[in-house]
Amino acid sequence: MFKLVDAEKANFPIQVLCDVLDVSRSGFYAWKTRAPSVRKNDDERLAVEITATHAKSKKRYGSPRVDRALRKKGIRVGKKRVARLMPEKGLAGRLMRRFRRTTDSRHANPIAPNIVARDFKPTAPNTVWAGDVTYVATDEGWAYLAVLLDLFSRRVVGWAISATNDTELALAALERAVQSRHRVPAGLVHHTDRGSPYASDDYRRALALRGMIASVSRTGDCFDNAVAESFLATLRAELVDDERYPTRRAAEISIGDYIGGFYNNERLHSHPDCLSPIEFELKAQVAAIAA
Repeated sequence: MFKLVDAEKANFPIQVLCDVLDVSRSGFYAWKTRAPSVRKNDDERLAVEITATHAKSKKRYGSPRVDRALRKKGIRVGKKRVARLMPEKGLAGRLMRRFRRTTDSRHANPIAPNIVARDFKPTAPNTVWAGDVTYVATDEGWAYLAVLLDLFSRRVVGWAISATNDTELALAALERAVQSRHRVPAGLVHHTDRGSPYASDDYRRALALRGMIASVSRTGDCFDNAVAESFLATLRAELVDDERYPTRRAAEISIGDYIGGFYNNERLHSHPDCLSPIEFELKAQVAAIAA
């Protein structure tokens, strides 16, 4: 009631407000001069940590990930408290928008079977990679982005940008992925949608030369490649939708910084134990050595 009196005192006399709300005027003034409670002081200190954590994520994190980041720092406060304080300080995460498809499956090339079959939790790295393509607006025209993720850790292992969505773009992302992983075991499953670049003779030949096994989503079923599509939606929400790129090169630099500087190294994921992809892989390696 006292908060309401304080909020409306510019519009109505304080005595009238107190009479209407059935509170005493002396009580209101005592409330105004009362020292902040311990809880209030704790909230203010926590709000500083929340604001710093939110800023470090470049305002990308919502309350669940802010809470996880605080826990990693040894600050355990509870999800509901973080969710309450963030709006009070005008803080919010970035919302995902509808994914924009670039798939052209109107081709006569052979289609591989759906080996993954929505099993997106392999037990080791370099077991299953998933790839997809999206487009990014620049002042020069569209820039097409191809990515490959390791489903074990959700790490982006390969990516490439081009002015055209073609086989060369997909091959460039594949080559970068192979180089970043150094040793790719034979039998790695390579999962994508039914797009023509992935079904082309050159791409299928590149997979065969590396001992990879192609897996392809069913027609029109976005859930069959949900992890790759989810990454692209996250990229849009956390970076691309808030940027204007004068050139494709500017988009490439920005996206490269997001992938290498934030997503793989720092971004907390709900799947891999609330760790970044690289942290998750390192933890798995240590566990394997200890075993």
